[in-house]
Amino acid sequence: MESKVPDPVVAIAGVTGAVGAEFITTMNRRGFRVRRLKALASRRSAGRTVDFRGQSITIEELTEDCFDGVDIALFSAGSAASRAFAPAAVKAGAVVIDNSSAFRMDGNVPLVIPEINGRRIAEHKGIIAVPNCSAITALVPLWPIHRNNRIKRMIIATYQAASGAGAAAMQELVESTRANLEGRRFQPKVLPHPYAFNLFSHNTAIDPATGYNEEETKVIKETRKIFEDERIAIGITCVRVPVLRAHSQAITFECERPITEDEVREILSAAPGVRIVDHRIQNYFPMPVDASGQDDVLVGRIRRDLSDPRGHSISMFVAADQLLKGAALNAVQIAELLPERVPA
Repeated sequence: MESKVPDPVVAIAGVTGAVGAEFITTMNRRGFRVRRLKALASRRSAGRTVDFRGQSITIEELTEDCFDGVDIALFSAGSAASRAFAPAAVKAGAVVIDNSSAFRMDGNVPLVIPEINGRRIAEHKGIIAVPNCSAITALVPLWPIHRNNRIKRMIIATYQAASGAGAAAMQELVESTRANLEGRRFQPKVLPHPYAFNLFSHNTAIDPATGYNEEETKVIKETRKIFEDERIAIGITCVRVPVLRAHSQAITFECERPITEDEVREILSAAPGVRIVDHRIQNYFPMPVDASGQDDVLVGRIRRDLSDPRGHSISMFVAADQLLKGAALNAVQIAELLPERVPA
């Protein structure tokens, strides 16, 4: 006879941010059972309220002492907050599912995309890391191909939306676009460059030795950890584009054995978390506007890489909602698979 696992008490750290709001929406949409919700944010947000399943939940200040009785803590408050407060949550008995980069490369912390390595969830020691949104967007469709025919090299160019930089960046894109259309000057405050009708290298620090920015380095390191393959060669250029929500990527990958576009389509048609949008006649392929608000990674422009006469390489274009599969959805999927939630 199965034993009943009690519904968890869930805390959301960073509940007022763009991903925090999506945690609530995603749990509601997927019917994730919650006994009680604790809404946590910075001191300036304490005392405000958020709606959760017909209840008005008062936001509490995120401190080391606010995790008593919490079973699952969903963190999306930034790396500094995760490093400061996640250990306290674990000490209080919670399992932390963290969306920041704070613990991703820690050898004792599973870095999990459920469609790829959900088995690693059971190995957690209190913290489970959600990968970088750009890594998730690329790896969900690349993994089933890699399983069938090892990918030895990939070249990626990202087109990253404002949502990746949070609610404030999304608002800045809206306001700067309005100002530009009205002929007014706009001084950016959140991002380092004008955003309306512009694009620029991803706004993370550049390593002066390699020339790669932190976003690019994250994708390289996280791919190797998730795929458990340090030999994969990865070249990547990350760019911020004036799109409100959902990241896109141009990906070319090289396999160890020859591979055809028909083989790729067949593999991806059965892959979890992937939807093929590849209509050549209509010239209709993945777009951020279609990826926004839905769970799957959209994949299209699947074609042979003509620069590889050996037939080992394929190019494709993908798009995914950074706030959902790139963040909140991936975290909730992990929570659904926690051993603590599975009946004995």
